[in-house]
Amino acid sequence: MRVVSQPSEITDARPLQVRIADELRAQTETQQLPPGARLPTLDELALTYRCSLTTIRKAVDLLRQQGLVITVQGKGTFVRERPSARRHGIDRYAKGRWRAGKAILIAEAETQGKSAGQILRELGSTPAPPRVADKFGILVGTPVWVRRRTTLIDGRPNQLADSFYELTVVRGTLIQEEDTGPGGGFARLEEAGYELGEIQEDWSVRMPTGPESVALRLPVGTPVIDLVRTTYSTSGRPVEVMLAVLAGDMTQFTYRFAIPE
Repeated sequence: MRVVSQPSEITDARPLQVRIADELRAQTETQQLPPGARLPTLDELALTYRCSLTTIRKAVDLLRQQGLVITVQGKGTFVRERPSARRHGIDRYAKGRWRAGKAILIAEAETQGKSAGQILRELGSTPAPPRVADKFGILVGTPVWVRRRTTLIDGRPNQLADSFYELTVVRGTLIQEEDTGPGGGFARLEEAGYELGEIQEDWSVRMPTGPESVALRLPVGTPVIDLVRTTYSTSGRPVEVMLAVLAGDMTQFTYRFAIPE
């Protein structure tokens, strides 16, 4: 077992349990402790770091809260397997994909060598919540159409996605049906006469609610990402507002674009 000397109290003001947790986290990042590896026992760690069991328990608790390790009763503490991540970028909205009949989620997953699917949780008319009403420029509570889905990457829930539309926009389209058809909602909007021109995405990070943790199967300490996506027609009209909650441990962002003057 590798013996690690304790960092100097003079040069490092972090509590000892934090320093130990940081050292162990660094070992997971460098694959010294790869996904699935069992951590040394608490006694072994206490000997390695020359500290009390109480300090070691606090360090391991920090790693557990950060979603880096899991403890299996009677077996030990293990480095958590890293789930498949879904990369978000500008190319995911390429018109050639959904105009060719590929839904955005499916097309994006396929380019990353992953499988994707979704579960429809709700379909129908609902009062517009504040963020949706603000984007559409309507009064809060105005009836709008909603499609609530849970999307999955390689079988694990990665996103709670709720898409809202004004009733006059989707009336008579497959957006009001369970199956939106080839190309998904974007293709149906264009068929209804709303050529799509721009998309705005607003992101923020927070800790999940209890129901969100359960729905997305989140380890303790895993944050979520709030996404508000507004899709505009070429005339500048907002035709879809999506409120999504994404699992923080399954999301990456990759953007390449020209630098504005």
